Amino acid sequence: MRSLLAAFLLVNGMAAAHAELNTWKFRVLLDDREIGRHQFTLRSAREERELRSEARFDVRVLFVSVYSYVHEAIERWNGNCLQSLVSRTETNGESQSVSAAVRGNRLTVERFERRDEHEGCVMSFAYWNPQILNAHRLLNSQTGELLPVTVAPQGEETIKVRGQPLTAQRHRLSAPQLTIDLWYAGGEWVALESPAKGGRRLRYELM
Repeated sequence: MRSLLAAFLLVNGMAAAHAELNTWKFRVLLDDREIGRHQFTLRSAREERELRSEARFDVRVLFVSVYSYVHEAIERWNGNCLQSLVSRTETNGESQSVSAAVRGNRLTVERFERRDEHEGCVMSFAYWNPQILNAHRLLNSQTGELLPVTVAPQGEETIKVRGQPLTAQRHRLSAPQLTIDLWYAGGEWVALESPAKGGRRLRYELM
């Protein structure tokens, strides 16, 4: 998969000299225990954007791995509209892949040996882009499903970011079988939290 992602970047990547680079590196915690990292790297050149996402989680009990997760994806955007996607996810050794590309005014998504087509501008769960807070549907880059979503402001809070108190706006994003709380400060994504199985909490902390 690494060679596939590298080839995709080589063919579709933008010249570094003309691109703005932003990176979000998160520690991922299950309750208070660190289980992995998730990094997002965004290259922007005018209206064109390229986002690379890399996540690795490993949950261990008595030094034995009981849950492993690896996810890699590359998304290309024009403004706030997804133009293409290639992703691969491995959960406890089981792999799944998704690919998508705009053809005409439709986004064609291939997943699980099926093909879906969606009209108009489609966004993924692009937490790095606060415009998703205005969306009514979002594409799951892991499963290829286009999900209806609602977003409700939760007010202003003071949270710790990199060990320092920071005033941020909290929003709750809801979709079928999914609830995600997101924090933004000055338009920048700084934290994420979501319920996990067994009444536990999954949290992203910016490094």
